[in-house]
Amino acid sequence: MPLMAVVWIAFHPSDNIWPHLLSTTLPRYLATTAWLAFGVAALAGSVGTGAAWLVTMYRFPGSRALEWLLLLPLAIPAYVGAYALVDFFEYAGPVQTLMRDLFGWQNARDYWVPEIRSLGSAIIVLAAALAPYVFLMARAAFREQSGSVYETARALGAGPFARFFRVGLPLARPAIAAGMAIVMMETVSDYGTVNYFSVQTLTTGIFSTWLEGGNAGGAAQIASVVLVVVFLLVGLEKTSRGRARFHSGARHPRPISQIQLVGWQGLLAALLCAVPFLIGFALPVAVMGYHALGEPDQWLAPGLLIALKNTLVVAGSAAVLTVLAALFMVYGVRMTGRKLPRMILPLTTLGYAAPGAVLGIGILIPLAGLDNIIADAILAVTGHDVGLLLTGSAFAIVMAYMVRFFAIAQGATDAAMGRVAPSLPMAARSLGQSLGGTLRRVYVPLIRSSVGTALLLVFVDCVKELPATLLLRPFNYNTLATRVFEKASLEHLEEASPAALLVISVSLVAVILMARSENAADLT
Repeated sequence: MPLMAVVWIAFHPSDNIWPHLLSTTLPRYLATTAWLAFGVAALAGSVGTGAAWLVTMYRFPGSRALEWLLLLPLAIPAYVGAYALVDFFEYAGPVQTLMRDLFGWQNARDYWVPEIRSLGSAIIVLAAALAPYVFLMARAAFREQSGSVYETARALGAGPFARFFRVGLPLARPAIAAGMAIVMMETVSDYGTVNYFSVQTLTTGIFSTWLEGGNAGGAAQIASVVLVVVFLLVGLEKTSRGRARFHSGARHPRPISQIQLVGWQGLLAALLCAVPFLIGFALPVAVMGYHALGEPDQWLAPGLLIALKNTLVVAGSAAVLTVLAALFMVYGVRMTGRKLPRMILPLTTLGYAAPGAVLGIGILIPLAGLDNIIADAILAVTGHDVGLLLTGSAFAIVMAYMVRFFAIAQGATDAAMGRVAPSLPMAARSLGQSLGGTLRRVYVPLIRSSVGTALLLVFVDCVKELPATLLLRPFNYNTLATRVFEKASLEHLEEASPAALLVISVSLVAVILMARSENAADLT
């Protein structure tokens, strides 16, 4: 419904501004978005693939720790990384202050530094936050390769660079391309980072056209362009995934024997792997922690406590409802045995590909119309004006979260149910259990851990979601993400830091859980 609503509004706007968009802002939005997406994909792809190659093929000081530390930037929302980078490198920040103190410079006219709020900085911040996606996929692809291939290459005289470019990279290319496609989708969807760096992309165009220009139809038209771009990237990711497995020559391939790096080579490898962790995780946490410790009373600020409560309510409600819906639908599709439900179920995951800003338009405008109809009907029957029940509350936010993150819950639930032996539910049914009883007494106990993981992952993504929350929240309604955005936009990092650290802490739980599951899989 939200995606169809965006397309409908785009082609039936109250004020058609397609000609104006095409002749003025849309080409600029498209060009900037393309530069940003390809720049982030290239940098994140290079960093993620290079780090995955080093930790998989070599052993060097700190390599075991770095293998998991490189996942931690996933816990940092990109917009938090943007605030930290600007605060650290701006004129009044510690870097330029130290430079002036060391060299005796008096003001900015005495020296030159690159512009901090720029497209280049946005590329660096987004790449630092999203590189773990490529790292995870590339590391898995490198691990699946046979060690005998590399031993043969070494015996034929191939050096380290030749083994990477002529053996490892071609075999891992589909997985790397899939990771880069995901990075590009996340980049196109971003709002907080590009807005803070004053980079005009398609997503910022949606906000400015709707909220500043008051033109919902024009915003929907830009959103429809975003949808086209995102679905093209989804197609790229699906195509890459379809070719993601190359057959090995051995039935049980020999594991890769890691090469020990010593001396300056080991230190260089450790430094190269440490840089993404330092920029993507350590710097944002250090900057936010410094400001939070500098103003400890902000931890008890009423606005923070209210934002925390709102976050727990909307993210918790959305996570529970989404996982329950996924459990019900996946189980229902499995039990019905019909082709049509199996064909329709994958369509429910399309919301994950849609940016939050696009979903905000597709949900709010139709929901506002329904809300007014309901309010008018209640007024006509009871004579009491109840106001807007749906858009005037957190209902729209919860609905957007469910649409956006249903794919996570559906994928985890479907995979977990697929691991249950078919003989168990068949035995339960033969003993007289109903469909509901079989779900409660057989499936739920066996997939409880996976369902709990899905619940946590959906909750974390809801906590971090910014664009949809900004568009759909009622007046004066803040979550942790919107509080961070509002306070940081006003340059009040002391007030934004506690909320940012809470978001990071929640996200860290999910990253640590994922790292533990990866470690368990490796041991298996």
